[in-house]
Amino acid sequence: MVMMVLNACAGMPNGSPLVLDVPVSGTERSAVHPLDLDDGDYVEGVLDSGTDAAELRLIDRDGRPVRLLLNGTAGREVFRFVAEPGMTALRVTLREAGGYRLTLTRRIAVANQRPVLQGHLSPTIAALAETVKRGGGTEAFWQDIARRGTPLVEPLKDAPGSDRVAMTFLARGARHNVRLLGGPTSNHENLERLGRSDVWFKSFIVPASTRLSYQIAPDVPDFPGTCRECRMAILAQLQADPLNHRPWPSDAPDRYNQVSKVELSGAPLQPGLEGGWAEPAGRLIAERFTSGILGNTREVTIYAPPGVDPTGKNTILLLLFDGPDYLDRHAPVPTMLDRLTGDGRLPPTVAVFIANPGTEARERELPANPAFAAMLADELLPWLSERMGIRAWPDRTVLAGSSYGGLAAVSAALAYPDRFGNALSMSGSFWWHPADAPPDRPEHMAGLVASRDRCPVRFFLSAGLFESGSDGEIGILESSRHLRDVLEAKGYEVTYRDYAAGHDRFAWRGALGDGLLALFGR
Repeated sequence: MVMMVLNACAGMPNGSPLVLDVPVSGTERSAVHPLDLDDGDYVEGVLDSGTDAAELRLIDRDGRPVRLLLNGTAGREVFRFVAEPGMTALRVTLREAGGYRLTLTRRIAVANQRPVLQGHLSPTIAALAETVKRGGGTEAFWQDIARRGTPLVEPLKDAPGSDRVAMTFLARGARHNVRLLGGPTSNHENLERLGRSDVWFKSFIVPASTRLSYQIAPDVPDFPGTCRECRMAILAQLQADPLNHRPWPSDAPDRYNQVSKVELSGAPLQPGLEGGWAEPAGRLIAERFTSGILGNTREVTIYAPPGVDPTGKNTILLLLFDGPDYLDRHAPVPTMLDRLTGDGRLPPTVAVFIANPGTEARERELPANPAFAAMLADELLPWLSERMGIRAWPDRTVLAGSSYGGLAAVSAALAYPDRFGNALSMSGSFWWHPADAPPDRPEHMAGLVASRDRCPVRFFLSAGLFESGSDGEIGILESSRHLRDVLEAKGYEVTYRDYAAGHDRFAWRGALGDGLLALFGR
């Protein structure tokens, strides 16, 4: 037992004892918080010191330092350690008199520090495992999979009738490894080999409303290199799943340029895409647009469905970032607009698809860049008026984008609410912050909204349930929900949607239709 009994000669103010999941706070420059742990306990915790730099040490009963956990950090930081004899308290030291919040978030005893064997989530894999264990083959299994297609989707064994299911991804015959990209997590997942058989698998529990696209990568090379180099090696082998019956797009030149689709029975309808892709009925006009503010040139494509008057006061102007991504069969926005305006669900809409000059320009311009917002307001809108006669009424103009594009839509609308009265974000990168941001403000956009007066902008925000952060990091899901809460607290009109999806254009194309209908639907 590592029980804290502080020696009086330690000379430090005693703070509250630490109990799992119970935060303690303090304002002293230095304070000691007793621990009550057993030898070998695995411990995780969080220290949040705001803008003040803080040091966190494990100390012994006489106040002597045993281990430095955090050294001069500010903001919210995660720490981890394994309890050993002599580790009896945590000492927080602030550089300046401020405040802090300390929490133990996890404690795992030695007896529980081993994998819990729960069997296979998939009944099919469980049965196959028994067959393989008895020396049986896998040919009948693969014949069945060829008929059913992948991934396997099965009811949960212990929760029949649940709104969740077991989803199992499969691969056959790899020699060394198989990785999954785009599944129901934000990580590169490794498939597991079933004994010495030719079956590789990975199972997840997912909502019955899941919609996603994914690729697999068999036998990814493993070579000496940096972590990033080894991680990026997956791109050499990424391809559509040959066992999946829904490759996308079907006319891709090869499997390396395809993804595999999954749409479960409970997946929501995607407005305007119910009938799949169709040739746009209107005319696409591609132009080159040069910005003096940004000093570059990009392609801008304008689309108006048949019968839509670009100068009409009731016409919606949609400015969509990463424009080419929404002009192909993966996400046919012109087709969607034809149907939504044609059947009256959406008022007349003109769409402007804004391309990026290049990858570096995208990463520089879209993340809340004031110069990019100024280009939209002071150059692009006048250009659209002069060249195309398009009128931009603020309450009928919407900025829209995904990922960095979602961040750009929200930031530019807040910067120019007299030009852009609506922002539509799909999986917006609201975890982002400038390099010089204070450590206690990792979510730049939420902080910006909180610090400013409300302006006349309406919002549609969406995120995927599979876009959560890991290892204590804030992900797209968490930061999108937080931004929603901050906007609502400031009195903004906000519509928010979660989708059982990942960082995926297959989901975004539906979220775009949902967002337009939420903002302007009849």
